[in-house]
Formats: sequence, C-alpha cells, structure tokens
Amino acid sequence: MSEPKSIQAIVDLASAYYGSAVLFAAIDVGLFTAVEEAGDLAGIVAKTGVSERGARLLADACVAEGLLDKKDGMYSNTQAGRLALIPGGPADLTKAIRYNRDVYPVWGRLADFVKSGRPAERPEVHLGEDAARTKAFAAAMFGRAMGIGKSVVPMLGFGSGECRLLDLAGGPGAYAILLAQAHPGMKAVTVDLPSISEEAKGYVAKFGLSDRIECRAGDYHTDEYESEAYDVVTIFGALHQESPEQIVDILKRANRALKKGGRVFVLDMMTDATHTAPAFSALFAVNMALTTQNGWVFSDEELFGWMREAGLRPEDTRPVPPPMPHWLVTAVK
Repeated sequence: MSEPKSIQAIVDLASAYYGSAVLFAAIDVGLFTAVEEAGDLAGIVAKTGVSERGARLLADACVAEGLLDKKDGMYSNTQAGRLALIPGGPADLTKAIRYNRDVYPVWGRLADFVKSGRPAERPEVHLGEDAARTKAFAAAMFGRAMGIGKSVVPMLGFGSGECRLLDLAGGPGAYAILLAQAHPGMKAVTVDLPSISEEAKGYVAKFGLSDRIECRAGDYHTDEYESEAYDVVTIFGALHQESPEQIVDILKRANRALKKGGRVFVLDMMTDATHTAPAFSALFAVNMALTTQNGWVFSDEELFGWMREAGLRPEDTRPVPPPMPHWLVTAVK
C-alpha cells in the first residue's frame, strides 16, 4: 500500500494529467523526432509545422517534465526519450502511448462509471465498429506487445524442436511473431475477433511468417479447438477483461486443446491479494473497467484457483522486467 499523501502530494496528483497531456501532444506533433534532427526552436518549428509560441511552450513543458533537456536555448532528447519516444527507436513506445491518449477522454467519465458500474465507452468501438480506432488500437497493442515480448519470450523456455502453439486473444500477432522468430520449429495459430485478426494477418505477412502463423478469426469466449493438438497455449494480456466464470471457461477449453504434459502460459497485469498494489495495476483495473464490460485486475493466487478448477496444475509466478508490472504464470496439463 502506498504512503498516505501530503497536502502537496494531493495538489500534485490533481494536476498530474498536465504532464500526460504534454507527452501526448509532443508525440502527436513529432516533437521528439524534430528535436533529434534540429534542437533549436526555429528548426523544431520548421520540421513540425507548429507555431513558434506553441513549440516553445510545449518544449519547455517537456523539459520541466524531464522528457527533454535544454542548454543555452538548445533542446535535446534524454537517453530514455531517444530510445522510447522517437518512432522506430530501439524501445519505441509511441504507439502504446497513443492508446493511453485515445482512452484519456474516457477517464474524464470515471464518476459516471462509478455510479452505473457500466463501461464509459463500449469496447466495440475499438474492436471493429470504428475502423480508425480499431487500427490504432491494434497498432498500439502491437507496439506494446513487441516491447514486452522481448523480455517474455526468453522466459518461456521452449525447446528447439517442433512445437504447435495456440495463442488465444492473440491481438495483432506480436507475441506469435516473436515466438516464431525465436523457435524455428514452431507453428502457431493465433485467435482473435475478425477485425483484429485481419490486422494480425498484415503484421504476420510483413515479417514473412504467413506460412507458419495462421491468424484465425474467432472468439475465445465460445470457440472449441482441436482436441489435444497443441503443445503450448498462451493467453497474453487478455484475461483482465473477463469475469472469474469466463476465465475458468476459457482455461477449460484451453486445457482440452493441450496435449498431455502441455503448458499454459498466462501473461497479465496482476495485483497482490488486496487488489491495491502495485499501484499501477490497481489503476489499470479502473482503465479496464472504463472500456470493457468485466474489466479488472486479479491476483496470481486467484488465477491459481481458476487454473485448478479448469483441470490444470499451476507451477509458478514470475515477474516480467520493467517498465510495466506484468507477471507470467505457468500451468501444466
């Protein structure tokens, strides 16, 4: 549990969105790329096409937030900013941050959710109903998963031989792509809603893996899979939008798809048993509730119980390296 806040900390919290809005705007106008190419104000204006006054105020706000450095009137990217805030950078987070920007207005309706208990935005908006939002959502999830996946894939410990993977709620295919790249003997089926599956096909094709990764349109709430046909089932970043009853049902059908001795890997944001720590996970639970019907964040102990109910044997929980608090839980058939 976090320490009680002082009066100053309460004031800081009330204005914390200032910094988020500055970050979102800086990415939207291409500020960090412009700074990398031309650190003076005139150069930034020329490359971004924004007003001089707007560029100066935004760049100075980024300096104040620790997103840029400034010396003798010249701006420069921080080490972290150069890695994460320039599109195409080694740890590019721009697409993932744009997802936060897209749900930013929804957080302004949090009180409405608390009163009604219903999402402030229908999930269908970004799952096929609005084509632009769906494409942006898929891009954000792809960028985020590629960043997280580079840490997760080595933790799975697959052998080098032939392996068949079922990737449930596989999103735009990032995890399947990374796993296929790391394991040449692997063939994968990744399953998601039709609109997301179409996005996945595009990403898989770009990586030249269409012959090894099948992007199957479906719904893991109801789909039945080939019985005892898979060595591994992965459910990455999806179960936090499901009720306990739905989670058990999804795990039961995953269990039926596994060969004897096969493994299920669940990667997700999780809390401790109190549902209050880590703080990011507790806040992420609110984010999920705002945008999905059953969104929340559970603990690994709760997940262990659901796995046992589904006929699986939980093995362990392992933390995934920063920046976001994810945990990897393994279970065996």
